[in-house]
Amino acid sequence: MSKSSELDSVSTVLWLQQADALNTFTKMWYHVFLWAFFSSIFVHTIAGLIAFLTLRKHKFGKFFPIAILVMGVVTPAITGVVSSAAIAFVYRASSLPMNPLYALFWGCGQTILTGCMGFTRILATL
Repeated sequence: MSKSSELDSVSTVLWLQQADALNTFTKMWYHVFLWAFFSSIFVHTIAGLIAFLTLRKHKFGKFFPIAILVMGVVTPAITGVVSSAAIAFVYRASSLPMNPLYALFWGCGQTILTGCMGFTRILATL
């Protein structure tokens, strides 16, 4: 396996240590997916802590933070794979290299969009 076909480590992606542009579909997908995954985990961890602090004396409510944390991992693991692949496909099909900073914006943007959908209840009206 050649050096150019290997994926970067998670720390390289999250610390933006990749200097050159992402040219392959796999690298683009990987970077966008990791940013979506870890930003979702970050947001859901904060939400879980808030839920735990406010519901810790409730009989059943104290278990809701577990559900929040599970959904913070499961949701981006399923939907993030597909949406990150769609973004990487558009970049690759148009022969555009992706700057690693743009992967951060696309990945965190997916988390922000998911949060907006959850807060506004748009899906409940469909």
